[in-house]
Amino acid sequence: MAFKYQHLLVLIVFGLFLIATLSLAEKSFVELLPSPNFTPNPTVAGVAKTSLCQSVNGLPDTVCTPGAIDPNVTQDNIKTTICVSGYTQTVRPSTTYTNNLKRQQISEYGFTDTNLGSYEEDHLISLELGGSPKDPKNLWPEAYDGVWGARAKDKVENYLHEAVCNGIITLNEAQKAISTDWTQIYKKITP
Repeated sequence: MAFKYQHLLVLIVFGLFLIATLSLAEKSFVELLPSPNFTPNPTVAGVAKTSLCQSVNGLPDTVCTPGAIDPNVTQDNIKTTICVSGYTQTVRPSTTYTNNLKRQQISEYGFTDTNLGSYEEDHLISLELGGSPKDPKNLWPEAYDGVWGARAKDKVENYLHEAVCNGIITLNEAQKAISTDWTQIYKKITP
């Protein structure tokens, strides 16, 4: 029963986010936000699925990889954190850490290509948008190949980062947009 109330709370919060988003002065950006095909995040209850993850259309499993933010990055301090050139290098986890996690997650996602070089251990909410550097719920093995590969997502990350640092959207709005369905934004910003 408690999960139903948490589910309802998540839906209410998301609804408030949509209302706030629609009131943005920059209407051109509002059009770029993904449609509200929202699936509540079961990790709210503190339980994360750790196997049988599925990537669909290049997006991570919303249960296995719901995204996680870095509590040290806030709207109030973006000018001294994510908007400072070189910031991500100061928080990026070691390759040893990400390769070990990548190996584990390739197995959890059931990918047949197990070559580590075929994937980027990607932060769903990127470091340049205040994503958690080491939380496994924010990292996943994103393929380089395919229409929705890692390099395509990088363009969306850069676009949202610029919008946040220029005051067009808030940090929270960018984090929600990138973790919901970044491919919809990509389709609208690329020719």
